[in-house]
Amino acid sequence: MMTVLTTADDATARLREVLGERLFAAGDDGYDAARQTWNLVTDQRPFAVAVPRTDEEVAAVVAAAAASGLRIAPQATGHGAGPLRGADLGDTVVVSLREMRGVTVDAAARTATVQGGAVWHDLLAASSPHGLTAPHGSAGDVSVVGYTLGGGVSFYGRAHGLAVNTVRRVRVVTATGETVTASADENAELFWALRGGAGAFGVVVEMTIDLLPYADVFAGLLLWDGSRAGEVARAWAAWTATAPETVTTALRVMHFPPVPELPPFISGRSVVAIDGAMLEEDAAAAEILAPLRALGPEMDTFGRMPAAGLTGVHMDPPEPSAAVSEHAMLTALDEAFVDAFVEASFAARPMISEVRHCGGALAREAADAGAVSALEGEYLFSSLALVPVPQAVPGGVAACGAVADAVRPWQGSGLALTFVDLPERDLAAGFGASAARIAALRRAHDPAGVFVSARPVG
Repeated sequence: MMTVLTTADDATARLREVLGERLFAAGDDGYDAARQTWNLVTDQRPFAVAVPRTDEEVAAVVAAAAASGLRIAPQATGHGAGPLRGADLGDTVVVSLREMRGVTVDAAARTATVQGGAVWHDLLAASSPHGLTAPHGSAGDVSVVGYTLGGGVSFYGRAHGLAVNTVRRVRVVTATGETVTASADENAELFWALRGGAGAFGVVVEMTIDLLPYADVFAGLLLWDGSRAGEVARAWAAWTATAPETVTTALRVMHFPPVPELPPFISGRSVVAIDGAMLEEDAAAAEILAPLRALGPEMDTFGRMPAAGLTGVHMDPPEPSAAVSEHAMLTALDEAFVDAFVEASFAARPMISEVRHCGGALAREAADAGAVSALEGEYLFSSLALVPVPQAVPGGVAACGAVADAVRPWQGSGLALTFVDLPERDLAAGFGASAARIAALRRAHDPAGVFVSARPVG
């Protein structure tokens, strides 16, 4: 923890000189709303929350905080704030970029430039009129910057790789309060580190990424009653062994409480689902999908849809919620895996137990790779439990961990950083051979430890 060089009142006054009423200190009206993250399990209580609107304000906040001996935690939506659960942020200013959501699309260059707080819905709304889309995740309200610079596993991933490989340029406010540009041609070492290290190196205020040339996509969901989980999981595991790289899908076993907020087809039920996207013409996609459709799903939404509609396929929660999760990368699947996975999913009953098909381009390092460029493993496992009250957290952690333990014999050594959501997880495996280099660069760029990252690099 850094030593505060001035009194709390002096530090607050210095920050208010920059932002005025958009600086929320503990005890201020609006502080509780400002400090809330998307993942409500993280009840963060920082020294203050700063809500800048310009690059210049971000730089001034960082400089003022550092001058007062305070630390900085960059955040856009707080989807990835789970690892900060329980962290002492009493000497930390959360820089919330939620009012910096601008997007500019260069259709000719097939790129998008986004501000640090932009979410995928913002980008897709701007790119769709040009017949373009992006390697977004399963939810449209996630930060473009946080998701992408942490790796980014999309339903385009087996064909196009991790989203981080689309990054062309980053503007970031460093620990000195200086705003610098990082790219392959400018501050190249910092550019390498940001592609994986993200918030450990500064506050990213702008980023340019490549877009994908899809106006529409063949995508959707197949759903069965949970009693068929073993049968469906075995068929999916075998099917993925020969699925082309144009196809990226996920298998999920889900247990839903009987609440009126949920659609009737899942409320109070256990179900098994397969969803994803296929970069194929309709006839070819239908032929590839035929073995799964032959299992007679009770719901089948696969078909041609606008590319922006892909964010709704996975049915991620539309509102902030409290959840805990577990994650691991897996090697090839077999029938013993399916039996262990399904049995544990029903015995422990986290809300979601999921396996995503990776491999393909997701496993191939890019030619101009950053610190993170590929995933080590053919499949990605995750489990998630909702924890509506703090007392439910230990049980949720235990449920997710029980499924992770059951599939441990099939776990590899890799990690997908954006799926790590528990405190004090060793992230070295997510960086692989880059771990030592990125840790050294963090110490060089931020020797005083100004930046607090939910995914520290060492």
